[in-house]
Amino acid sequence: MTLASDPPRQAVASERSEGDPGAIAAQVRAASTSFYWAMRLLPRARREAIFAVYAFCRAVDDIADDEPDPAKRAAGLATWRREIDALFADEPRHPITRALLSGRDAFGLRRADFLAVIDGMEMDADGPIVAPDLATLDLYCDRVASAVGRLCVCIFGDSGPNGMAVAEHLGRALQLTNIARDVAEDAGAGRLYLPRELLDRHGVPARPPEGVMRHPAYPRLWREFAGMAQERFALADRALARCPRSLMRPARIMMEVYRLNLKRLMALPDGTIADPAASKRLVGKREMLAVALRNFF
Repeated sequence: MTLASDPPRQAVASERSEGDPGAIAAQVRAASTSFYWAMRLLPRARREAIFAVYAFCRAVDDIADDEPDPAKRAAGLATWRREIDALFADEPRHPITRALLSGRDAFGLRRADFLAVIDGMEMDADGPIVAPDLATLDLYCDRVASAVGRLCVCIFGDSGPNGMAVAEHLGRALQLTNIARDVAEDAGAGRLYLPRELLDRHGVPARPPEGVMRHPAYPRLWREFAGMAQERFALADRALARCPRSLMRPARIMMEVYRLNLKRLMALPDGTIADPAASKRLVGKREMLAVALRNFF
């Protein structure tokens, strides 16, 4: 499962250039349109710090998703764990962690949040997640999305309780929206993030994952799951209202884009909810740019 970003995924920049701010910005633009436009208009220091955080997340996510050898996946994530330790010992070696160093100092980025992201990737790397219970799904969302949000709100400039509430709820809202969008894609990889309690309530067997979408109760199950994302968006909206609008504009842009994606997913007829082609035809680049400009000016 990818982070809260837009398809299609792109490979990270080569190690030779990936620590360069311009190369990192190009990587973010190629891999995540909504994230790029949400962050592009930040002041330079904040923008470069955010993009370096994204590059770190993309690098560890690619190991968890793309490395077929379990031993190499584990070794790759362990290497990044050591690299984060090196970052906080003032000895970063990798170009991405060297790019993170100034942001760590300027914005108080926390080691625990970087390690939480790696923990989340290890949940995927240890084997396909299939029908986790709600508590496990929530932990997964916290690690792969809300932990990223905690890093982001520190860079935005609101690391207090209200900013952290935005990270908690919006991170989960974005990740749940991605899960709702990508059920078919994930099932093709043997994964199923829909919670066990929901499947049991609707009488839908979890295995094989591809069979879930063919079950007659799937549309009702899916809409109930999408409602979980809606609830998190509502909580994030309330938390954002308590934050300085000028600082949290990027978070609001992400919220508006993803909430519109979810709204359009939920408007699909029951017969096309499971169609991956239908789920990808959502908010386009021009709409994302319009949302960004509306919130910045």
